Amino acid sequence: MPLNDTHLTLATPGEATYTESRSRFLGFAMHVADENEAKAIIVNMRKTYYDARHVCFAYVLGADGKHTRQSDDGEPAGTAGAPIARRIASKELTDVLVVVVRYFGGVKLGTSRLGVAYKTAAADALDAATICEVVATTTFQVAVPYTEADTAMRYVREGDAQITGRDYTATDTLLTINVRLKNEEALRQRLAKIFTLRFLKTHDEAEDGQ
Repeated sequence: MPLNDTHLTLATPGEATYTESRSRFLGFAMHVADENEAKAIIVNMRKTYYDARHVCFAYVLGADGKHTRQSDDGEPAGTAGAPIARRIASKELTDVLVVVVRYFGGVKLGTSRLGVAYKTAAADALDAATICEVVATTTFQVAVPYTEADTAMRYVREGDAQITGRDYTATDTLLTINVRLKNEEALRQRLAKIFTLRFLKTHDEAEDGQ
């Protein structure tokens, strides 16, 4: 089964305003790198919109989109966070946070209209953002004798990879290689045909092996 090494996220943020029976819903959609960033943005939103009745949100994280969280922030259960989360899912996005701020207009909407309002504000904010595809890559290092360095570099180019660093020792050329995740194993196998080439452990790999 081919490795899925791409996912969709937001390249630029989006904002929108939706009004229902005098209640205003301010939608904000943005890319987030991790949960800490998402939480910090939510805290800042609550400070910025301190006079709002509710600050509801949903976020989806990780290349597989499996890390999720949502909040109704005092609205009836399932009327805010869930509709926002469904809008994110409908666009197959990840590493995305959507916040909807509600200023109460004095008229109760009921759960059905409330859900529609949060869904619409979230959808409009996402529509105002720019979606992009992210390709997952990985980096590894090799040491290859000078006499075989040209061959190794040719294999890297032919494997649709890039050499992002080059250093030298008394006997070897040290290459740092960045390659699309799904192409990594094939490139490693081809480089391994250079019998004098050695794969070097990265700092993270060395720690894992302790």
